[in-house]
Amino acid sequence: MTVYIDPPTWPGHGRMWSHLVSDVSYEELHAFAASIGCPPRAFERDHYDVPSYRYADAVAAGAVEVGSKELVRRITEAGLRRPKGRTV
Repeated sequence: MTVYIDPPTWPGHGRMWSHLVSDVSYEELHAFAASIGCPPRAFERDHYDVPSYRYADAVAAGAVEVGSKELVRRITEAGLRRPKGRTV
């Protein structure tokens, strides 16, 4: 099981956010996210939005730290990328 997280550099709602993804399956991603307490509403298309204060928790639980471009590359190559505007 490998999930990846990028640094919390994405602003929104008065805080900074990271993205949590899997390059294996959404099932793996949902299971990991649940294990660290991410609510289902934090899932957006192909990733979970993780607030900066939960970043260390995700890494401690086994999420691999990667840059944002690497994160997108991994989920794209795995066929799990769902860009905005794409319905499938």
